[in-house]
Amino acid sequence: MIRVVADTNVFISSFFGGNPRKIIDFWKAGEITLCLSKPIVDEYIEVLRRLGLQNEKELEELLSLFAHGFHVVFTAKTPQLHIVEKDPDDNMFIECAAALKAEFVITVDKALQAIQKYMNIKIVSPNEFPTRFYHEGQA
Repeated sequence: MIRVVADTNVFISSFFGGNPRKIIDFWKAGEITLCLSKPIVDEYIEVLRRLGLQNEKELEELLSLFAHGFHVVFTAKTPQLHIVEKDPDDNMFIECAAALKAEFVITVDKALQAIQKYMNIKIVSPNEFPTRFYHEGQA
C-alpha cells in the first residue's frame, strides 16, 4: 500500500472538503497508509485546538483511527534533516517520510513544494496527488 505524509494544512483542510478530504477518504478506505510521527500528530492537534475544532465528532473519529493504527504507521525516531530552510518546522514532514519510506508528502506549503522530490519521496499538492496516485497505478 502506498505511504503518504499529509502536511498539517492538508489534514486541517480535509475538514472543509475538496481534494484534502479526498486524501483522507483514500486513507479511511484503506487505499493509502498515513505516515505519522509524534511532532506531526502534536501539530495536527495544536492547530485544530487553535481553530476550535477539538470537539468536532470527526476529529474524535480521526484520533481514534490514529490510536488504533488504522492504515497508519508511526515512527518514534526520525532523521534530522535540514531540507526546508525557509520554514525549518516543515522538515518534520520529510523526516517522517524518510523514516517510514513514504512515497509522497502532500502539502500546499510552497517552500515544501519547491523541493519537489527528496530521495524517492515526491512532494505534491493535494490537487496533484489524486492524479499522480491513479496515474502511477497505485489505486
